Amino acid sequence: MSPTAGDAMHAFVEELYPICRSITGGGVRETLARVGAHLPLTVHEVPSGTPAYDWTVPREWNIRDAAIIDRAGGRVVDFTALNLHVVSYSTPVHGRMRLDDLRQHLHTLPGQPDLVPYRTSYYAERWGFCLSQRQLDALADDEYEVLIDSSLEDGSLTYGECVLPGTGDREFLLSCHICHPSLANDNLSGIAVLTWLGRRLADRELRHTYRLLFIPGTIGSLTWLSRNEDVVPRIGWGLTVAGVGDAGDLTYKRSRRSDAEIDRAVQLVLRDRATGFSVEDFSPYGYDERQFCSPGFDLPVGCLMRSPHNSYPQYHTSADSPAFVSAAALADTLDALEAIVDAVEGNHRYVNLSPKGEPQLGRRGLYPSMGGPTAQAEQLAMLWMLNLSDGGHSVLDIADRSGVPCDRLRTAATRLEAAGLLRASAAGVGDRAGDARRPRSR
Repeated sequence: MSPTAGDAMHAFVEELYPICRSITGGGVRETLARVGAHLPLTVHEVPSGTPAYDWTVPREWNIRDAAIIDRAGGRVVDFTALNLHVVSYSTPVHGRMRLDDLRQHLHTLPGQPDLVPYRTSYYAERWGFCLSQRQLDALADDEYEVLIDSSLEDGSLTYGECVLPGTGDREFLLSCHICHPSLANDNLSGIAVLTWLGRRLADRELRHTYRLLFIPGTIGSLTWLSRNEDVVPRIGWGLTVAGVGDAGDLTYKRSRRSDAEIDRAVQLVLRDRATGFSVEDFSPYGYDERQFCSPGFDLPVGCLMRSPHNSYPQYHTSADSPAFVSAAALADTLDALEAIVDAVEGNHRYVNLSPKGEPQLGRRGLYPSMGGPTAQAEQLAMLWMLNLSDGGHSVLDIADRSGVPCDRLRTAATRLEAAGLLRASAAGVGDRAGDARRPRSR
């Protein structure tokens, strides 16, 4: 039996987990090569020193080995066992050091003594190790050999881009960050889900163009924006996807606009699903949505998560392993993302071609011959579509006002259009949603 999408995504998380990634370097390239085995991915290399607004592409960092070695030659801290053991972007070092001097370079989590933290030093040249508090407590007051075999030199920043063209001129931007080492939920889950979403979209006829970005956090989105200002005006919707493999309910963080079409689409899709969800207001702290939503761009880009960052004890620790994410959660996120795409793809405005009174559905084969809840729900969806299809209401408008699920309204619209009772309005749907009501989170 072939694996489910959830199983396949979880296997992909496990495949990527051992790779040491950072904001630049060979680990990013290896990760993108594996994504590219599933998607038509274009890989871009941006040289060190390239300006990206107020930022500069940093020097490229690569690491080959690192360890703290005791007198007997034992690796008491070993990068090859877990790449979180080294502070990302650590400068090279090799020498001998007493434990008292070494301590200032060691990072632990005293409140979680069995876990190794994830730490970085991207823009300040220093070095360090991360280890569990129990490992530190077990170290003898002795001299140790300290080795970090790394390089920090001119190179490039690497990111991947997959563009799936649609028939129209508007774009839906989706992004995930690829700069974290062995952390499964944050953010191998985002990489896996976005890869599988791209695979699904590649097999569809699309109304809009979908641009999938696999980028290092912060500097990656800034670099992409600085190189693609000609694309920015075409972006009508966007989502940053992060932390989507844990057991928590789906969480949506609104765009800076808060009432953009993407905000309404996501909230209505989550409302209509048979699971819990939560919605957060925008804040300028989080993932790359904060760059896309910076005031100079103000793009309609929200963030889809499960448990928000820093809200669960495994966050940025060695406990964020493949065992922490599940195939079921990955599959649920993928299905939700595809439903959001469907809501945006199908958000037309329609015009009722028989607006004077209620048209007779029965003689057109649209009135259900048998009763029951399903038939009543289908009829109600058609009546709402007919009543509010005046050219000024989109499918999302009608879903919001009626409480009828978006997919049921789209099905009703298709049937009514085939029967000659509706036609799609020539007026497009904008990316702003006016003063429409927001569905409440559960």
